[in-house]
Amino acid sequence: MPTLFKPISRTPALVPAAEQLHADLLTLGDLSPAGFASLLDSAKAIKASPAAWQHTLAGTQVILLFEKPSLRTRVSLEVGLAKLGSHAIYFDHSANRIGQRESIKDYAHNLAQWVDCIVARTHEHAVLDELAAQADIPVVNALSDQYHPCQALADFLTLDEHFGRLDTRTIAYVGDGNNVCHSLILAAALAGSSIVVITPEGFEPQPNVIEKAGSIAAQTGAHITLTNTLEGIAGADAVYTDSWVSMGQEHENTIRQHAFAAYQINAQVMAKAKPHAVFMHCLPAHRGLEVTDGVIDSPSSLVYTQAQNRMHTQNAVFVALLGTKTGTMT
Repeated sequence: MPTLFKPISRTPALVPAAEQLHADLLTLGDLSPAGFASLLDSAKAIKASPAAWQHTLAGTQVILLFEKPSLRTRVSLEVGLAKLGSHAIYFDHSANRIGQRESIKDYAHNLAQWVDCIVARTHEHAVLDELAAQADIPVVNALSDQYHPCQALADFLTLDEHFGRLDTRTIAYVGDGNNVCHSLILAAALAGSSIVVITPEGFEPQPNVIEKAGSIAAQTGAHITLTNTLEGIAGADAVYTDSWVSMGQEHENTIRQHAFAAYQINAQVMAKAKPHAVFMHCLPAHRGLEVTDGVIDSPSSLVYTQAQNRMHTQNAVFVALLGTKTGTMT
């Protein structure tokens, strides 16, 4: 398995080095366990001493291509890149998807003449694959229909901050086997954690993701369990859920609400987990559907810390991918 990022020095002024100048982050499956750990280490260092990193990416330009709306992703990217001294340029592709006005090949080659990195939030993961294949600059996945790697990095930084060692913890994911679920499974495998994925029948995660995570878990000792019953929450340190209806699935709203109605995270469901269990959600949350107010607003909820940590883990990715341009890589 390729390692895109080498282990970070414990000196905050140093950053992890990429083995390839033009590496991409399209899915956490691209990382090795050591690379995943180094990104979390880098994110912790950046979060602890933001002033020490304020010129790290000075002179770099990052373009943000968004086919889908966003709060956390857009703001955390723009603010985070500014904190590193970089400049973000936002392009709204909600009306004209990437590849509609001109070929993805031509689009990618043109962008590579002006900017140092492409960040794309797309409906179809294949668009990201094509951008990465054509552009000789890094491409970062800010969400696709298959994966949401930046979210899972933030989630595991949050778990690391709260619990410490990740390889002794169990995460129970309840809901749809979607892009967030896929990235959480891969993150758990990389971290050596246990993850129990609880979905209604017919909404399980994709087999290729389970196969990939299983190959990683064989190295790290992680455990991946799939079930359709909420009893799988027993023994969980964290209970995670997501929207039942993702962007682009609105036409399935009635079907999905019926299928997921018994999978709401409420006080009774949280009581099945360990007494110290925390609640997690990538947001936006549909209160009263996948989670009750009493859970998401409880002291055990980490949802806003997850949102904050999006910025720090994304910044760790950019430092790893672009640091060579400013001479800050080790």
